[in-house]
Amino acid sequence: MKSLQYLNKYFLKYKWRFLFGIVFTVISNYFGVQMPMYFKNAIDSFQAHIDHTTSNDFLWLALQLGGFYMLLSLAKGFFLFLMRQTIIVMSRNIEFDLKNEIYEQYQRLDQAFFKRNSTGDLMNRISEDVGLVRMYLGPGIMYIINLIVAFTMIVTQMIGISPSLTLFVLIPLPIMSILIYRVSSRMNAMSTLVQQEQSMLSTMAQETFSGIRIIKAYNREKETAEKLNRGAENYKNQSMRLVKVNAFFIPTIMFLIGISVLIAVYYGGLLSFSTDKTKHISVGSIVAFIMFVNNLTWPFASLGWVSSIIQRASVSQRRINEFLQTTPSIQNNSTAPFDFEGSIQFKNVTFEYPVTHIKAVSSVSFDVKKGETLAIVGHTGSGKSTISSLLMRQYDIQSGEILIDGKSIKDINLDAFRNQSGVVPQDVFLFSDTIAENLQFGVNDYTPNLDELIAVTKQTHVYHNIESFPDQFDTLLGERGVNLSGGQKQRISIARALLKKPKLLILDDCLSAVDTETEEIILGNLEKDKHDRTTIIISHRISTIRNASKIIVISDGSIIEQGSHEALISLKGSYFDMYEQQLSQEVDS
Repeated sequence: MKSLQYLNKYFLKYKWRFLFGIVFTVISNYFGVQMPMYFKNAIDSFQAHIDHTTSNDFLWLALQLGGFYMLLSLAKGFFLFLMRQTIIVMSRNIEFDLKNEIYEQYQRLDQAFFKRNSTGDLMNRISEDVGLVRMYLGPGIMYIINLIVAFTMIVTQMIGISPSLTLFVLIPLPIMSILIYRVSSRMNAMSTLVQQEQSMLSTMAQETFSGIRIIKAYNREKETAEKLNRGAENYKNQSMRLVKVNAFFIPTIMFLIGISVLIAVYYGGLLSFSTDKTKHISVGSIVAFIMFVNNLTWPFASLGWVSSIIQRASVSQRRINEFLQTTPSIQNNSTAPFDFEGSIQFKNVTFEYPVTHIKAVSSVSFDVKKGETLAIVGHTGSGKSTISSLLMRQYDIQSGEILIDGKSIKDINLDAFRNQSGVVPQDVFLFSDTIAENLQFGVNDYTPNLDELIAVTKQTHVYHNIESFPDQFDTLLGERGVNLSGGQKQRISIARALLKKPKLLILDDCLSAVDTETEEIILGNLEKDKHDRTTIIISHRISTIRNASKIIVISDGSIIEQGSHEALISLKGSYFDMYEQQLSQEVDS
């Protein structure tokens, strides 16, 4: 239950709904308790005058009992409705708030967190886990309150009728409590296993849907289906084990309640014949006791279900708390206004990835100013993209210093710096939305008009493709832009970055799917307004970066050569070898 204490702040937020829910529960149960007492008094009165009772009196008594019972039922039902409207609606509001809180935490967490955790698990915690927590907040809380109120009111009335009969009738209840306690601990462990299996199943399903083209291309549908079936079978088996334990509750509780009814009839019957006035009870009292025991049946029968709800909610909230209590390793340390002037400097920067401990960057130093274009070139895995990640402070370096306008990147307003930057990663991502919405994604402060969309897509040489679509900018893209070619996705991504008019533009190997002629057009267009920004181009193709102001060659995370294109060619080193190799490949093709 400790993990569920995190939710107390929400009970405080919705305290009035919660308090009114308790009040309505009390009123509803009050009318429920009056029913047996009315029957008791009516039967006792009828028995006292049975010698003078006619058939019409029997009919009138039946009508009275039926009518008054209906009125009490309507009153109880009305306040039961209000109880659900307050407590259940409160649980839905908390569910909404909790999902928003988790999502906002996901937004705050750094890139390393998302590398450690699978998408399926992240989705499961914000959907299935929150759903199980809501069951505790709604039905779980409601039935607990109802049990406490009903038990208190009913037992009070029972003691007023006969303390000794009450004692005997309630004997099975401690046995029930011990049973619930023992089984609940078992259910807690089983609930954890169920949630783990569900997370794994969600991950497998998400990966299958995302990689369906690869699965079909390699004709692995059968193997993938078998793997998913095995995961579903494991989840089913764990769930069925939990269901079997949970199913044991209701019959056991009903059996114990049945024993209480038998005790009420048998021992109550003995007391009705007792000559001791202190112990004697009427026939109406026995009827009332039976009704009281039946009224306790559902509250106590719900204990097993509520226990299962609480156990599963506890496990789910503990999983949620793991993420909510995760502190992002990257935090914005300044809220002061920041206007990027264009100067970037790396001083002996070294970085190794926290999970794999691979040293991706080693003693890298360079600087670039506004209006300049810095190109970073190297083979795959040389550390080029890591420099881009470090510049956007997706990771913190182990040693060295990164200066932005002469200030440490840790001391500037990171949000403001990122808002003034346009990054096009090598792994292009487009949303399942229209082309226009994808282009406008990076613009925060205004909505670009159609002329601006046309201008920026012409600049990246993709407007003629968009113009050929029937819906043009309103064309709805599939998941990750699946209905576009690789080159079209890259050019739209570049246009998205340019639309925000960034003061820092980073192109991370994002022209790899574009032909040489189109590449020349795009780079030529970028040259026209390069003086208004700082540009960093990362590529493994010499043709992409040869016109840059400064070129650095990366190998195994270290700078091995730097200079202009002409200066590096004259060195006849690694850059020259790459140039010759790529030139010969172009001639051969």
